[in-house]
Amino acid sequence: MMCDECGSGKAVIHLTQIVNDETKTVHLCERCAAARGLDTGGSAETTPLSDFLAQMGEEGGASISEVVRSDSCSFCQLTFSDFRESGRLGCPHCYASFEPHLRGLLRRIHGSTQHVGKVYLPPDPTQSERDKRLAGLRRKLRRAVDNEDFERAAKLRDQIRSMEPAGEGA
Repeated sequence: MMCDECGSGKAVIHLTQIVNDETKTVHLCERCAAARGLDTGGSAETTPLSDFLAQMGEEGGASISEVVRSDSCSFCQLTFSDFRESGRLGCPHCYASFEPHLRGLLRRIHGSTQHVGKVYLPPDPTQSERDKRLAGLRRKLRRAVDNEDFERAAKLRDQIRSMEPAGEGA
């Protein structure tokens, strides 16, 4: 892919900008990216992730050799040295097992150890509980009608009507 600016260099930087809900992607060569003041990441390309992870223990605390010998995940048995080599944790429990060492790494990579982005909020749990209760009441209503227990059926019908949102039928 060629550079969108000069048209002659190979695009190595792919810049995506969102302005007023419009997404625009620009493909730039190193020279044009540097002219725009963008870091081309030349030094990052020569440093693989495993080398970066190997440097993370140098901020203090236990030395890397002590950490490698003593730490492993109690759930999946992944060792800290395995994590340093692959750059991948083995399971969700690894976050707790390696937390003191990951804290420094996260601070170096993201600038913080606290999540500040969007948070997933599940649908209203009270709504799903109400839907389950309504389904159960409807089953009871059908059984009461089948058994010709009309007094009970009338009570169940009234309960269903009181729980249903306006405009929804049984």
